[in-house]
Amino acid sequence: MRTIDPAKHAARRQHIVNAACDLFATQGFERTTTAQICKAAGMSSGNVFHYFPNKRAIFIALLQDDKSEKTERLAAATAGADPWAALLDVVRFLAAPAAEPLAPPLVMEAMLQAHRDPELAELLSQDNTDEHTVITELLTKAAAAGQIDPDLDPGHAASWVMALIASMYTSAATEPSFDPAGQLPTLLLILERFLRGASQERRTGGAPPREANASAAAR
Repeated sequence: MRTIDPAKHAARRQHIVNAACDLFATQGFERTTTAQICKAAGMSSGNVFHYFPNKRAIFIALLQDDKSEKTERLAAATAGADPWAALLDVVRFLAAPAAEPLAPPLVMEAMLQAHRDPELAELLSQDNTDEHTVITELLTKAAAAGQIDPDLDPGHAASWVMALIASMYTSAATEPSFDPAGQLPTLLLILERFLRGASQERRTGGAPPREANASAAAR
């Protein structure tokens, strides 16, 4: 019986996934054929199907490519001593791939396919749940530490944080002029104003700039 080298097996699977990535991103799942994947990977169909049972399995493996890294980063964030800094790190981590040329169209394609594939929909839903749980926990800790507005509902606020991150991908996929990397500082500033504004006011005892200007005008 031939012994399988786990490292070599994993490398071959990754090679196939990488070869399929550009095809799925530029052509979509439906228009990409197994023959095209085999050609891009430089492998026969028999060899490709030794590692993946079908095209769908390759697509799912591509979407789950960063699963272990994401799990580690989210776990590290919740274990950190500074929840606000950890939250910003999570936002940067989740938003950063939007600047990669292939990531936004792949995300859009995954959303499209999820409507047709219940198992894929469940995988994406679980990923969203994991992210939402961690962000909610960090917001809860940050509120307890006086770092953000304690009147915000952590779960609701987490949903808005995730919506802003998602908008980076949809904008990058649909607006050619949109620059995700250039827009990331604006996203972080929006979160700063949204999450910390009221807590900053309480700490300083001052009014927000708009209110302060209105008071000055009245005088």
